[in-house]
Amino acid sequence: MSRMSGLDALLENLDRAYNRRSWHGTNLRDSVRGLTSSQLVWRPARGRHNIWEIVVHAAYWKYVVWRRITGAKPGSFPLAGSNFFPRPAKGVRWKDDLALLERTHRSLRNAIAKLPPSTLRRRAAGSKDTNLHMIAGVAAHDLYHAGQIQLLKRLQRR
Repeated sequence: MSRMSGLDALLENLDRAYNRRSWHGTNLRDSVRGLTSSQLVWRPARGRHNIWEIVVHAAYWKYVVWRRITGAKPGSFPLAGSNFFPRPAKGVRWKDDLALLERTHRSLRNAIAKLPPSTLRRRAAGSKDTNLHMIAGVAAHDLYHAGQIQLLKRLQRR
């Protein structure tokens, strides 16, 4: 068995958190598979986020990590605002937001694959953290929200 490079390990971790099978259970992509519109917009309490908002939030932070590791300027995320975006919103379709999540994941993954390994320990643009910590963190972020979505789905069945 050959040794996996640091970048390969980060990409493997990112993919398992987002859309590949893993021992830990449901990944982010699978956590939202086959949901109904009522499941997507259900809130556990007033002022709490729904599954749809969590998905767009995950897309936003994939974009932020992409921007920081590439040094791209802020402002190119396709939605106005930051962090959480109210959903549903007039004229917004779930499949478009799901496609946004997929695009931001692919863009991030492609950027990581092109990183010279020597840049992993460098501070990410606009952050106190290194590129390595940003990449590992965004995978953990996906898993955190996958678990949160699984919990929201169970709470709806009470």
